[in-house]
Amino acid sequence: MKTEQIKQTDLAQFSKGNYQAGPIFKVLLWYMVSWLIFDTAVPWPYRFKAMLLRCFGACVGKGLVIKPFVKIKSPWRLIIGDHCWIGESVWIDNLDHVEIGSHVCLSQAAMLLTGNHDYTQRTFGYRLGKIVLEDGVWIGARATVCPGIRCRSHAVLTVNSVASADLEPYFIYSGNPARALRERNINK
Repeated sequence: MKTEQIKQTDLAQFSKGNYQAGPIFKVLLWYMVSWLIFDTAVPWPYRFKAMLLRCFGACVGKGLVIKPFVKIKSPWRLIIGDHCWIGESVWIDNLDHVEIGSHVCLSQAAMLLTGNHDYTQRTFGYRLGKIVLEDGVWIGARATVCPGIRCRSHAVLTVNSVASADLEPYFIYSGNPARALRERNINK
């Protein structure tokens, strides 16, 4: 019986490890701003949203398009390049850093997940990993990028697919787990 108990998850012992959300005042203020401005149907101007992200510590390039119902956990862990599109209901769950290059498209309800739980530990603690989306990447609608993944230049992750390994440049990926289908050719 004792051996069986040792092999069980014990959520009463949960530990978030080194993870810190941020200063409590900043986190609480961001939750209010996020709820009122980002995670709403109200079509606030894109420049206003970009300015607010910058006020909370995000590095945001020019020309950001950010649609309604977007959730961003920690803007102070976010870098966005120039001329990026963030579609409706996108969720950037950045417990760790997220770097988005220029000309990147995150389609509707795409998810960038930098954290997960360590199922090999009794305490079910966090496993965190930075996500990098290089220039020209397209993450399709309802697609998911897992912790620690790098999507290299102009890679495409198709609708409902899951990137659980790095994506190579100029390839189209599909499935769960995502597999390379073919090269991405961009016409002049």
